This record gives sequence, C-alpha cells and structure tokens, in this order.
Amino acid sequence: MANTNVQPAMNAVHEKKRRRQKWNLILRNWQLYLLISPVVAYYIVFQYLPMYGIQIAFKDFIATKGIWGSPWVGFEHFERFFHSYFFWRLIKNTLGLGLYSLAVGFPVPIILALLMNEVRAEKFKKFVQTITYAPHFLSTVVVVGMMMMFLSPRYGIINHFIGMFGGNPINFLSEPSWFKTLFVMSDVWQTMGWSSIIYLAALAGVDSQLHEAARVDGATRLQRIWHINIPSIMPTIIILFILNIGSIMGIGFEKVLLMQNSLNLETSDIISTYVYRSGIQDAEYSFSAAIGLFNSIINFILLVTVNQISKRMSETSLW
Repeated sequence: MANTNVQPAMNAVHEKKRRRQKWNLILRNWQLYLLISPVVAYYIVFQYLPMYGIQIAFKDFIATKGIWGSPWVGFEHFERFFHSYFFWRLIKNTLGLGLYSLAVGFPVPIILALLMNEVRAEKFKKFVQTITYAPHFLSTVVVVGMMMMFLSPRYGIINHFIGMFGGNPINFLSEPSWFKTLFVMSDVWQTMGWSSIIYLAALAGVDSQLHEAARVDGATRLQRIWHINIPSIMPTIIILFILNIGSIMGIGFEKVLLMQNSLNLETSDIISTYVYRSGIQDAEYSFSAAIGLFNSIINFILLVTVNQISKRMSETSLW
C-alpha cells in the first residue's frame, strides 16, 4: 500500500524537476527565443488566426451579419463548384501547370548547383552566381513586362529573329498552346539561381576525402558527381521535392493573372485566378473560400501521401 502511494509522489517530483530544467534552459537561451519570436508571431497572426474565417466556406456569408451571424449552408458551395462548367478545366490547367513546373523547374537548380560546384575559377564562378541570382530580385510585373516586350509580334526581338529566317510572327501571349511553356520557362529563369543556393550549401558539406579516394581509384569527374555528390545531397533533394509536391496546386495567381487574356483563357485559367475573380471581382466570398479550402485540402493530401511514401522508401521525410 505504501509503495502505491510513493510512486505517484515520485512521478510528480520528477515532473516538477523536468519543468524546472526546461524553464532554466529557456531562461539561459532567452536571446535565441527573442530572435525567433517575430517569426512565431508572424505565423500565428497571418497563418493560424485567419483560419477562423474558414467557416465561411460552409456559410452564406453576409458582411452585415458577420461570420457568426451568417446562415450555415453546409457543402452547398463545394457542390456548386464540383458541378460547375469550369471545374474540370480548372483542375486540368492547375494540375498540368503544377506538374510542368515541377518536372522542369525542380531539377534545373540541382543541375546548376552541381555544375557550379565543379567550377574552380572563383571569379568566373562568382560571375555566374551573380547572373543567375539577379532575376530573383525582379518583381513579377517586371518579368511579365519583359516577356511582353521580347515576345511582341510586332516589335519583339524573338519575332524579329523568326522573321529573319522567313517565318511568320507568332503572338506567343495570345496562343493557348504557348502559355504553360512561357510561364514555366520564365519562372525557371527567374528562380533557378536562388533555388540552387541550398544545394550548393549541401554540396559544401560533402567530405573531400571521398573525392580524393575516388580519384585514386581512377573515377572520372562525372562518376564522382553521380556516386558521391548526388547521394550526399539526396536527403536535401527529397525534402525539397516533398515540399514542392505539397504546393503543386498552390500556384500563385499574380503572374498567371498578368499573363492571362481572353485569348489564352482556355489554358491559363487556374484555381487561384478563379478564386480571385469569384471572391474579389464578384464578391462571392463564401464560394471562393470553399474553392480555396478544397485546393488546400488537395495539397495537404498530396504532401502527406508523398511524405509517407518517402519515409518508407528512403527513410527521409518531413516528420
């Protein structure tokens, strides 16, 4: 009977001791917690608190009545979207653009990082890094403006080259078949240098003794890249691949909206632009919230699924 009473008391003492040690650790490193507090506050204020408004996706939101006062309609907005004329076109365009961006945009920074890692001339390496990093700092409006100038059927330099070889001018931005390619290639040009930084950092941690041993064994540079560099950065590649899969349908609307016009709407209309039109232009807040929630759920399912597959196959995952 005595042992039965002593055990809970000992557990309580150990729990208090652990809590005291935890608080002492926090107090000793208070500068680090102060440093990270703005980031935590940002995510709480701008990412978690707004989730309170998700409920309007299940309501007929009326601004004068507020979120609580608006009547519940259940899944009415979701059903309306699923049965709408635009549903399959939006899914096809969004998924197609996301997969295209992943297939082209994901490996390019890896290849660029592997190539720059092999460059021994420091001045040339810094020059290439500067050239490839610079487009990242251009705004989306500037990038689309450059595309409009270069691809103009009348004044664009691309069409001038086509004319020099006897071809007819092409109105690239009005052709539905060109939209995805222009979007993806311009995005790769703008982001490949900046995205390669994390891979260069991972390559910097590769043990140089592995390369020395491979040279002694007669391995070529290509063989060392394939058998040493790539396996060494593979965990980083897998983590970033999982994150990219999780946002495959989360394509931002800004660039698409700037490139979009009535002639290429067949291939340029995606979920985010449809949400913009429904929510901002047509003031259908509940309907647009339902579409956005549906899109987020699909991304979440893809993220969890790919993460679990990666965890089983490579033992590398987000959690």
